[in-house]
Amino acid sequence: MANITEKREDEFFNDVLKYFDRAAKFVDVPEGILDQIKYCNSVYRMRFPVKIGDHYEVIEAYRAEHSHHKLPTKGGIRFSSAVNQDEVMALSALMTYKCAIVDVPFGGAKGGIKVSPRKLTEDEMERITRRYTSELIKKNFIGPGIDVPAPDYGSGPREMAWIVDTYATFFPGELNAMACVTGKPVSQGGIRGRTEATGLGVYFGIREALNIKEDCDELGLTTGVAGKTFVIQGFGNVGFHSAKFVFEGGGKIVAIAEWDGAIHNPNGIDPLALEAYRSKNNGSIVGFPGTEKIDKYAALEIQCDVLIPAALENQINKDNAERIKCKIIAEAANGPVTPEAEEILTKKGIVVIPDIYLNAGGVTVSYFEWLKNLSHVRFGRLGKRYEESAGHNTITVLEEMTGKPATEAQRKMVERGASEVDLVYSGLEETMISAYQDIRNEFKNTPGMPDLRTAAFVVAIKKIAQSYNMLGVFP
Repeated sequence: MANITEKREDEFFNDVLKYFDRAAKFVDVPEGILDQIKYCNSVYRMRFPVKIGDHYEVIEAYRAEHSHHKLPTKGGIRFSSAVNQDEVMALSALMTYKCAIVDVPFGGAKGGIKVSPRKLTEDEMERITRRYTSELIKKNFIGPGIDVPAPDYGSGPREMAWIVDTYATFFPGELNAMACVTGKPVSQGGIRGRTEATGLGVYFGIREALNIKEDCDELGLTTGVAGKTFVIQGFGNVGFHSAKFVFEGGGKIVAIAEWDGAIHNPNGIDPLALEAYRSKNNGSIVGFPGTEKIDKYAALEIQCDVLIPAALENQINKDNAERIKCKIIAEAANGPVTPEAEEILTKKGIVVIPDIYLNAGGVTVSYFEWLKNLSHVRFGRLGKRYEESAGHNTITVLEEMTGKPATEAQRKMVERGASEVDLVYSGLEETMISAYQDIRNEFKNTPGMPDLRTAAFVVAIKKIAQSYNMLGVFP
């Protein structure tokens, strides 16, 4: 089985530029504005010493701000030994288009620190994170109205807590300091629902695509998630939660691939049971009862209805695209399908739901967290009890009118007030449904539109260009 093709360091951003150029042919925007949208506005490359063990190491790190058409810019910080400037630039560009597609008022940004978290102690990770934050502060690359980082590969709520604490130390008395970063622990200004947000957004996007009968008929599928077969590459935060919600929606997960191997069971895999097994098995999914181990790359080529790559970029390329046997590829990861591969997949009739739409759940809920921090009030706090009281009164009136008591289940359903996580889920669901319809309408109504990805880029470019139009840059 062939491994994933190695790509040069400068190819990921070039892939994004190819997608942009393909979409630019379908929009009526001045060339100069297209160039402004296309390239990164600011890229900060830094090097700083940090004590690791009993010696000092020079850490290489980046922060790219792709577009300032709206502020603040927004994007995660990736901790990985594979980080490079091209990757950060590409991911920041994707963030710009992603935010535009889901109507989140941010420009795109991305950060990267070239370290391997697995090889570092907690204390070393903290020193690196705090020093990186101080470097961003020096150059004005972080702030509630400037640039708002978030977690990404290799980072999480712990690192975000260190960032906000460092920022608040540099700016004592700053009322909105909590809004300088999202993805924080709930106890430190985070929002409920953020952990599962990207995976839940992936599920909502797939569900919406599978709810359209016309499109399902073209693929030879019935509507709905229930009964469809899924293969998932990557069982990290995004992969796990994508699997969890797909499973709860009635989907059958027949294979899951991870860094150390893949498992297969044509009768289905329970992701919750698998997660419990992994926590007891030194972080490995291999050996899960009822499954057989297969090559981690071979898992991509298993016959299924929906393939969800939720790992890293370039996983489906010109070398393995011909062997892909799914009907839909749902890009939970950033850039898992190369442009060359997508041309092959499109000819085969495989639909690719693009990353710049599908994994926007994370930034959508980050937006909700940012709003929460700026408003200084928890969502649901003002209305929850009022809604419960109104529901109670409604039940009481109905019981009096009918002369029949409500069941306990009926009472709970009507009397329930919306909590923070309820509102987050509701807002995310509406966002993903509306955005998919925008993309699909562009795809269906524009002559010559080749695929959903190009349509998504067109939607994004039009919205960004409109921002420049409102600024009076062009008529």
